[in-house]
Amino acid sequence: MKLFFVAAFLAVAAAVPSSYKPEYKAPSYPAPSYPAPKYPAPAYPAPAYPSPSYNKDNKYADITVTSQSDERNIDGSSQWSYAQSDYTTREESQAQKKMQGVTYDSYGKESYGEVLGNTNKGSSYWVSPEGEKLTLTWAADEAGFQPKGDHLPVAPVHEYELPVAPVHEYELPVAPVHIPFNGKGYKIY
Repeated sequence: MKLFFVAAFLAVAAAVPSSYKPEYKAPSYPAPSYPAPKYPAPAYPAPAYPSPSYNKDNKYADITVTSQSDERNIDGSSQWSYAQSDYTTREESQAQKKMQGVTYDSYGKESYGEVLGNTNKGSSYWVSPEGEKLTLTWAADEAGFQPKGDHLPVAPVHEYELPVAPVHEYELPVAPVHIPFNGKGYKIY
């Protein structure tokens, strides 16, 4: 019953016209007037520089983007790619993944737990100025950045054996053991 009276009171209060009139008029001020300067500013002619030509020295002006894509998904993953008229291509994808890592609470306290991280993978292809065709693929995840390509330097292979440290065999001296007696021939432990 009380709910009925509260609802009826709110309905009557909402139906009563308000006496508030939102007819606020912002004040207007005259524009400021400043005295004329005693000495007029000199008029300088515009400089006669030639307009810059940005494509004048561009040796890659004929390279254009032939295709491009960019896709962003609601789960946080994405993939994008492009290709150019000089046969250069690049594609990359990334996805969010749960992994173990350091987290911080709202007080800055550090703890180790499950976090969201990004994993990326992709590839690039291009032709060097010398005409060499180069391909680079990579992955970046919890194992770090791992690039792969035939043009990348490779660490030398270990082909020799390391010397073995000499082993000297010897016996440690044995210390004499003294067992105390209580005078009657019994051992005290």
